[in-house]
Amino acid sequence: MATTVGQRLAALRAEHDLTLAALSEMTGISKSTLSRLETDQRKPTLELLLPLSRTYQVSLDDLVGAPEVGDPRVVMKPRELAHGRVGIPLTRSIGPLQAWKMIIKDPVLHEPRVHEGYEWFYVLSGRIRLRLGDKEVVLRAGEVAEFDCRQPHSFSSADGNPAEIISLFGKQGERIHTRAAPPKGP
Repeated sequence: MATTVGQRLAALRAEHDLTLAALSEMTGISKSTLSRLETDQRKPTLELLLPLSRTYQVSLDDLVGAPEVGDPRVVMKPRELAHGRVGIPLTRSIGPLQAWKMIIKDPVLHEPRVHEGYEWFYVLSGRIRLRLGDKEVVLRAGEVAEFDCRQPHSFSSADGNPAEIISLFGKQGERIHTRAAPPKGP
C-alpha cells in the first residue's frame, strides 16, 4: 500500500500506464522533477500537485493521502442500543433535537413504549414495521414517519433484514418543522 506522496504518484503513473516522458508532456513538469517527486526527493508543492491531480483525475486529498476529516463537532461513534439496534449520533446530545442514523435488524415488535418527546424518521433502506397505538404500518425506503412519543409506539425490521433510518428526536416534545408546500394565502 502506497504511504508516501511519492509512492502514490508512482503507483498512479503505473496504473495509468504512463512513462515519465508522457506524463511530463501532459503536465508540463520536467521528467527529472517527476522522478524526484516519485522518489520523495522533491517536496510536493501545490504548483506541482495540481496538474498531476487533473491528469490522474483524483482529488488533491487522495493524491497526498490526507486523512478523512468529518465535522469536528460530531462524534460519529456507533453505539449498541436496545434490541440489537446500532445507533450513530449525527449531532451532539446537547440541544433540543438529536439526530441519529440507526440500523435495525430485529424483526420482533417489542412492547410499545411511551415517553416524552417527538420523533421523526426517514427510512434510508430496508423496510420498517411501525406500531403507533393500535395501528401498524410498513414503511419502505424514502418514506417518513412523525409522531408524538407519548403515543404508545414500537418499530422493528419488517422482514428481518437490516433497515437503516435517520431519526430526529426532540426530548421535550419539540416538533420537527417541515415545509412541504408554500404557505397558504389569505
